Amino acid sequence: MRTEFLPFARPSISDGDIAAVTDVLRSGWITTGARNAAFEEAFSRYVGSAGAVSLCSATGGMHLALRALGVGPGDEVVTPSLTWVSTVNMIALSGATPVFADVDQDTLMVTEASVAGCISERTKAIVPVHFAGAPVDLSGIRHLAAARGVALIEDAAHALGTEYDGERIGKQGTAIFSFHPIKNITTGEGGMVCSDNLALLDQIRRLRFHGLGVEAYDRQTQGRAPQAEVLEPGFKYNMTDVAAALGTEQLKRVDAFNRRRSELAALYRERFAEVTEILPLGDPDYRFKHSWHLFVVRLDTRKGGMGRDKFMAGLKERNIGTGLHFRAVHLQKYYRESMGLRPGMLPNTEWNSDRICSLPLFPDMTDADISDVVDAVKDVLAHQGGQ
Repeated sequence: MRTEFLPFARPSISDGDIAAVTDVLRSGWITTGARNAAFEEAFSRYVGSAGAVSLCSATGGMHLALRALGVGPGDEVVTPSLTWVSTVNMIALSGATPVFADVDQDTLMVTEASVAGCISERTKAIVPVHFAGAPVDLSGIRHLAAARGVALIEDAAHALGTEYDGERIGKQGTAIFSFHPIKNITTGEGGMVCSDNLALLDQIRRLRFHGLGVEAYDRQTQGRAPQAEVLEPGFKYNMTDVAAALGTEQLKRVDAFNRRRSELAALYRERFAEVTEILPLGDPDYRFKHSWHLFVVRLDTRKGGMGRDKFMAGLKERNIGTGLHFRAVHLQKYYRESMGLRPGMLPNTEWNSDRICSLPLFPDMTDADISDVVDAVKDVLAHQGGQ
């Protein structure tokens, strides 16, 4: 058994990352400024988008995108329940009603058919979620959104470097990325909205900083422009230059990070082929490139003789960290009680929510770490969690 705890995720921070942040701290300008502009430009070039706006979180990006699109009371937004609660919370806080589409049993993503079954006259937006580094099958959903005249906002928190049909996620349409420390690159905390709708990006940029008509940073005066006026009430979601400097350096290495993630995932798949109690996610049947944000497995609770929570506890006892992505949102207390939701409504979502577990996956892991995880999984299953 390992003597040192292996977390399920850990950011890869280099001396260059640290030097870039130090340079900002010494510069005298540490909030939103030139480093943010440089990060937005570099990120937009990487994904191929027409433009990008940085924010202090992807949650903030979702809030502002919904706001800019006019989503509010009386509207419905179609999204999966198998996602992080922030997306659904932002829909609810906008005054709209989340409508949950079931996911595919093995890819854990919504489909054109599951989304189509949730569309009504009140639907204002669709928010599909790219999962674990694989892309949603966007073609049919894009056509559905266009035909019904509803907005499409991709939750791309898991999808930096992911490709769909030969194109990076973020190039077409509107997509929101996350830079939380467990993501493929990090800014500490942060997010980015990419879009080919430049008017939407202009409004999000304005909303992220109090609704002012100009940015906080003026390159000529090195300060706030005196003519700044509130054009509409806004929020405080801007990213600092400290965070942007870290993100710019991390972005230079994202392809190397993702290659290593892919190598580690391949090792996992090879080793788990002999463990029948463990069910990795299935690959989509369309053209795609995985960025391996997470390595998610499902526990066959019947063969394993235990529940998922006991399985995770057994791994923790053996110094292996895990994550849970995700508990179904529609069965969490607030949404059960406020919307009258109940078990049985989303069978594929619920089956997976009871069995999924994210195993350690980050670029600095070694092949030996993979062996330690797989050996620990086998030991937990052999001893039924040590009980």
